[in-house]
Amino acid sequence: MSLPHLFLFVGLLSLEAAASVSPGSRSILRDIGINNSDQKDNAVELNATNFDSVFQDSSAKYAVLEFFAHWCPACRNYKPHYEKVTKLFNGADAVHPGVVLMTRVDCALKMNVQLCDKFSINHFPMLFWAPPKKFVDGSWKPKQEKSEISIVDEWRTADLLLSWINKQIGSSYGLNDHKFGNLLPNISDHEQISQAIFDIEEATEEAFGIILSLKAIKSSETGTSFIRFLQLLSAHHPSRRCRKGSAEILVNFDDLCPSGECSYDQEAGAIDTLRNYHICGKDIPRGNYMFCRGSKNETRGFSCGLWVLMHSLSVRIEDGESQFAFTTICDFINNFFMCDDCRQHFHDMCLSVKTPLKKARDIVLWLWSTHNKVNERLKKDEESLGTGDPKFPKMIWPPKQLCPSCYLSSTQKSIDWDHDEVYKFLKKYYGEKLVSIYKKNSVSARKEEVVVAAEEMAVPTNALVVPVGAALAIALASCAFGALACYWRTQQKNRKSHYLKRYSSNYMVMNTFGNSESEREKER
Repeated sequence: MSLPHLFLFVGLLSLEAAASVSPGSRSILRDIGINNSDQKDNAVELNATNFDSVFQDSSAKYAVLEFFAHWCPACRNYKPHYEKVTKLFNGADAVHPGVVLMTRVDCALKMNVQLCDKFSINHFPMLFWAPPKKFVDGSWKPKQEKSEISIVDEWRTADLLLSWINKQIGSSYGLNDHKFGNLLPNISDHEQISQAIFDIEEATEEAFGIILSLKAIKSSETGTSFIRFLQLLSAHHPSRRCRKGSAEILVNFDDLCPSGECSYDQEAGAIDTLRNYHICGKDIPRGNYMFCRGSKNETRGFSCGLWVLMHSLSVRIEDGESQFAFTTICDFINNFFMCDDCRQHFHDMCLSVKTPLKKARDIVLWLWSTHNKVNERLKKDEESLGTGDPKFPKMIWPPKQLCPSCYLSSTQKSIDWDHDEVYKFLKKYYGEKLVSIYKKNSVSARKEEVVVAAEEMAVPTNALVVPVGAALAIALASCAFGALACYWRTQQKNRKSHYLKRYSSNYMVMNTFGNSESEREKER
């Protein structure tokens, strides 16, 4: 074959290959280099062929759907803004995977004309929001009533779009959020703990889910243990939505679990069951640990989140509540933490405490010391068996990088701690630092979503954000609400009286140090 004929043959093959690419294969064109853009998009490109299947198969809780046209200059200029938000949720490096599926449809392609018509697209870009399954065989009309697909009306910049998403799901995501794929090189960074606020919400929800799946509340004993833990959460959980959800379950517990026998399934004939409740709200993402994310799927995660939850609870209680918090945490782990060896070891450490805890610092330092003992034991096991996380080996906490003043002296075999400095560090680290992300990322969010537990505890009227009965439960659960508890007892003595009578013994632990704020002040 002559050289001119060879060039002609190759040219014909190229034309045939180009013609064989479907009009909807813009992503394929990018991948093989016909498109000059080197930057890979994170948004999922949809067309009439894959539209329903992508949404049907998605495990995300929500989805954003953008309709655009590739010839539209405004769409091209908006794309970097959309991608800034998309990279938080989509792709292998997503910071918040599994929460929002970010998608887009090019209406300039002929194959998508009917699809765009179903959503009444009359300008570009247009953005829609719904759970993924609602988009399957879905449509949207401007005057359609009771549609589960809503139009996104604040989207023109990445900040506006992310703020709008945060409002829909009660989150505080930020454009500067990033993975903590390896915490150790930056262990001196106090700000990393702020990401754990999401982890303790997820750990709380996961712990509740384990109780439901195993139907673990089986007797009056386990029912009482669960009630006491709800009391602790409803008063001192650092997340407002977890406090509210805990209080809602607490005030309805008698109806849900008479005599400690809970209704879990509606098939059993129960109108209302524990499964109808979400202890931290129904929109908490799962499998999305950030501060507690391990380098391997089987490491850290829930157990880390549970530890951070317990530490965050301990630094929020007041003098006089230490013993109640101590026995509540010990009983909860003993009854509901299903790792048998871990549960037994923790229970043994609880039993070793012979003197009742009195001061707020007592429970903070006991839990800190207990956690370090657990880490020492697990460190030996993991090193000998090779089962630990290579990037997050167990260590004594806090390290010197985080709190140099906590150390009086140290050797390879022992550490002489300054317990006053340790207490100050833990109070700040699991208190103020833990909730600091809300201050940074919730500027445009609703003010009531900002979670600062200490501030809410100082203002009794904040109890009114939950139902009356729930406010009563919160008041009784926290000594900070002593005066308010008296008010609720007076006003609501006939409301759910059987609830108070049945579990009055539980509250005695917390009320032995006085029934009024003035009496507690005298004790202090």
